[in-house]
Amino acid sequence: MNKITPQPGIMDIALYQGGKSHVEGVADVIKLSSNENPFGPSPKAIEAVRDSAAQLHRYPSTDHAELRAAIGEVHGLDPQRIICGVGSDEVLQFVVQAYAGVGDEVIHTEHGFSMYPILARMAGAVPVEVPERERMVDVDAILAACTDRTRVVFLTNPGNPTSIMIPGTEVARLADALPPQVILVLDGAYTEFVDGFDGGVSVVDGRSNVIMTRTFSKIYGLGGMRVGWGYAPQTIIDVLNRIRQPFNLSATALAAAEAAVRDRDYVDFCQAENARLRVWLADALAELGVPSDASCTNFILARFADRAEAEACDGYLQSQGLIVRRVAGYNLPNALRITVGDEQACARVVAAVKAFKGGAA
Repeated sequence: MNKITPQPGIMDIALYQGGKSHVEGVADVIKLSSNENPFGPSPKAIEAVRDSAAQLHRYPSTDHAELRAAIGEVHGLDPQRIICGVGSDEVLQFVVQAYAGVGDEVIHTEHGFSMYPILARMAGAVPVEVPERERMVDVDAILAACTDRTRVVFLTNPGNPTSIMIPGTEVARLADALPPQVILVLDGAYTEFVDGFDGGVSVVDGRSNVIMTRTFSKIYGLGGMRVGWGYAPQTIIDVLNRIRQPFNLSATALAAAEAAVRDRDYVDFCQAENARLRVWLADALAELGVPSDASCTNFILARFADRAEAEACDGYLQSQGLIVRRVAGYNLPNALRITVGDEQACARVVAAVKAFKGGAA
């Protein structure tokens, strides 16, 4: 009799669903479902990828020293307190793997990133969902949900898919009020879209229980390379490095990320264009009766009258070659998450929603 069984929690995992990228029978498709940079990566990153090709027979570095030094230089951080992973997802996985186990609890909020409960179950831990208030993280609700079994709290700031930020004072209050055995993880995938925001560095510094993560998949346009990083107290970094695979990042990915983080002019351009088009898209949709909260990211959460209207609009957008993201799985059935594309893409979205609204009236 076969007695091979997976670890507790594994079979409870619902597979992660990425953003759709194709519509059968429709040409000229614009993908606005994964919050990718419509302008692509920095030309300097592309050049670095090309240059790396001649060294594909060589193993990459095991300590990511050059990339960590570049990140530290650009952001004013100690490279020794930085860890790099296969996207920020892998860094998040390291935290749960290192600090949570069977029967422990991992807290995430109602509309938080859908990978959080998956990561908890991978470790045999129990994901605990905490309600938000009108799509805003409720610090007091998180604190009330903490028990002696809580080990990790995940907080996305700015939120995905809500696009909303909570104030730094509230984040600091949460960090200071958590039970002593709990690590606070600040997932800052959309940090660069907020002018002047440090992603949580000020909360990490001076505390022993906080780690912040960032990604190269969004504003840097390197989603296909899968590079992310985390910044934390040295004690946490030392733990996470013990479970990190030594060659988890390819030499090509490392070269691309280093070139991308150093090209500040390109990042500034992408941030400015996103900010301009984000406001235009949100205002234009609001005039059509599709409101959204003020976004701090590279997407807007467009809200409809109900789930039926949201799904009908999504269907119409797909027929017009526009792929956006349904977010019923994030407890937001009456909404669609729409990536801020380039000017042409934004104009096509508005025109399509206008046509849908006209047809629905």
